[in-house]
Amino acid sequence: MTIEGSKQTTASGKIRLGMVGGGQGAFIGAVHRIAARLDDQYDLVAGALSSDPERAMASAADLGIAADRSYASFEEMAKAEAARPDGIEAVSIVTPNHMHAPAAKAFLNAGIHVICDKPITTTVEEARELVSLAEQSGKIFALTHNYTGYPMIRQAKAMVDQGELGDIRVVQVEYPQDWLATRAEASGSKQAEWRTDPKRSGAGGCIGDIGTHAYNLASFVTGLELDQLLADLTTFVEGRLLDDDVQILLRFKGGAKGHLWASQVAVGNENQLKLRVFGTKAGLEWVQADPNYLWFTRFGEPKQLLTRGGAGAWDEASRMSRIPGGHPEGYLEGFANIYSEIAAAIRAARTGGKAAADVTFPSVYDGLKGMQFIEAAVASSQNGNVWTKLP
Repeated sequence: MTIEGSKQTTASGKIRLGMVGGGQGAFIGAVHRIAARLDDQYDLVAGALSSDPERAMASAADLGIAADRSYASFEEMAKAEAARPDGIEAVSIVTPNHMHAPAAKAFLNAGIHVICDKPITTTVEEARELVSLAEQSGKIFALTHNYTGYPMIRQAKAMVDQGELGDIRVVQVEYPQDWLATRAEASGSKQAEWRTDPKRSGAGGCIGDIGTHAYNLASFVTGLELDQLLADLTTFVEGRLLDDDVQILLRFKGGAKGHLWASQVAVGNENQLKLRVFGTKAGLEWVQADPNYLWFTRFGEPKQLLTRGGAGAWDEASRMSRIPGGHPEGYLEGFANIYSEIAAAIRAARTGGKAAADVTFPSVYDGLKGMQFIEAAVASSQNGNVWTKLP
């Protein structure tokens, strides 16, 4: 038996999890709950699942959360759970963007690990504040850029890290969708409504919602640090308040160049995230819609199709897999991999240690980088599509 703050827990037992947001009718909350359950690492025991108290209570009942652990606000939840000997160890924040920062602050101040949906906040200033608070608290702050949990993305990163591509020259990443090709926010879609509202989404629309995923994925795989960008953010749908198409040129430190395209008005696309990386020795390509495969080509040689469960799978991919090749793993499993990596880190923290070196997940620092990316892109576009350095 170990003691973390005032909480008693076994070093290997399940992690007591709470959730803010994600009540009835919410998409991403259900995804987080599935991800937390998939590897049997967490027990969901508390929640402030809606700003509407009746909906919050009904949502808690649906999920089997005890009535006395369904809270009317995240502030009440953080205070009450911190005081319980069986209180939550971690909280998942799955609200619209504008609520991420205040909820995260409340739980970090209460000594509770934070798992937050992306983007981390709506402003760089808030993100910097969360970095400082996370460092002071010593608590884990994880950001659910779930695509970094896909097995073949882990293999792609390992191949880049180990020099299989040589020096990186060109990075191309795109994330087209079409679900906002019409003004869905005016026709009753709650998902569209808050994502296109600057007060709840922040200064970026498409760039904050999926552009940050594309940027994070490219950074994760290549390890490159972005130096400056030139952005053209467009709002094609009349009456919309935020961008719905993003075209960005990228210049990385060290000389690599790149291009990022994200769109929510690209008719015929669902979630067509794609990454291509080209180096002096080889290139690779990965498509999220077919995530168990990675194309790899050495210069002057035929293309190779590497599969998650095949002979070309590296240990980095195999470690993140659950089932044999030919049985697809995808979005939910990638999300679950992030949750399981976080679980390993929380268990290590229970005894004052650190997780194994191969345990990795997006952190509060990645969240800050994402907000700096959004802010620089918005500024570049508003200032006449000019090259803009990142902080």
